[in-house]
Amino acid sequence: MLPAEEQLHIIASGVDRIVPESALLEKLKRGTPLNIKLGVDPTAPDIHIGHAVPLRKLRQFQDLGHQVTLIIGDGTALIGDPSGRNSTRPQLTAEQVKHNAQTYVDQAFKILDPEKTTLVYNSEWLLELKLEDLLGITGKFTVARILERDDFQKRYTNNQPIAVHEFLYPIMQAYDSVVIKADVELGGSDQLFNLLAGRELMEKMGMEPQVCLTLPLLEGTDGVQKMSKSYGNYIGVTDEPADMFGKVMSIPDELMVKYYRLASTVPVDEIDEIERGLAADELHPNKVKRALARNIVEAYYDESQAKAAEEQFDLVFKKHEIPDDIPEFAADLTPNDEGKVYLAKLLADAGLAGSAGEGRRLIDGGGVKVNGEPVAAKSYNVEPDLLKGATLQVGKRKYVKLV
Repeated sequence: MLPAEEQLHIIASGVDRIVPESALLEKLKRGTPLNIKLGVDPTAPDIHIGHAVPLRKLRQFQDLGHQVTLIIGDGTALIGDPSGRNSTRPQLTAEQVKHNAQTYVDQAFKILDPEKTTLVYNSEWLLELKLEDLLGITGKFTVARILERDDFQKRYTNNQPIAVHEFLYPIMQAYDSVVIKADVELGGSDQLFNLLAGRELMEKMGMEPQVCLTLPLLEGTDGVQKMSKSYGNYIGVTDEPADMFGKVMSIPDELMVKYYRLASTVPVDEIDEIERGLAADELHPNKVKRALARNIVEAYYDESQAKAAEEQFDLVFKKHEIPDDIPEFAADLTPNDEGKVYLAKLLADAGLAGSAGEGRRLIDGGGVKVNGEPVAAKSYNVEPDLLKGATLQVGKRKYVKLV
């Protein structure tokens, strides 16, 4: 293992807070593998590289010689994490949780080293708790302590309802740490309360408390909002290589170093040099961003696909040509009552929009082209002859050939 101070420098790269950092350094100085915990509630089936930020940090710990325990929160997901919520989160069914969990695990192991990962499901112990056990655990916390949560406090002050089961969430997450004997727990910056609850419960149960490590939220391609499918600014870990490359190239320059630290596999000492070189105007931002895009694509695919993605990017953006290998779609061009084809739905059917409603928004925003010609706003119905054998384009990277 590397010396503790060197490990700490790598671990601290890009993080929000380490509480307390001195305790982490002491744990690292022991020279034995630590048990690093991440708990995830499978509330949605697909993840983007914003969700993958803690997974990247886990892999960093693994590369330093530590062991990871990935907890699938199929028990806590039945409660619903209230972090950052101003209303009670809808509870998922066990079937929804099971489906989402399998998809999440498949995607998580695109990043994690399976040989250094212990995968567990917290339903194994949470759903087996007897009432006397539950009372013993919850008795370690007070209502006043739970109401210290910023989101609970706001809802209480604003007379917004707080369901009793929501109080159990941070306590159950804390109990996970007790069960697996975590040395360090990772989470987003909005998870600090939950992580500290784990530290508190371990201490009250006579255990060495975990260190809490929080990571910042990653802004999406717009550079403003956090990465989210609902904002349309996400880079999915299952995106096609060319689409992934293009999305990374679209991020603002000022976010490049953050993406390097939170989303890439580039060694920390190299990132330090990149940050210094950019600040000193010694490095060209476009070259730095291209290297970032190649690295991220290669992390989820391979070097040859990353190279091909860059070549396609140049074909579209530098030469303004339509790629040769665009997908084909067997379109139903049956005219409607007006003798036309509803383009908004066709975009959705072809996979260029999530729904007909999104298709209309794309058309109104000037983001749709037919054979290279922009479609005017509100032009939702199109002559069938115009679409026969046509190439549909949405944005700068999405193409479909109608057949």
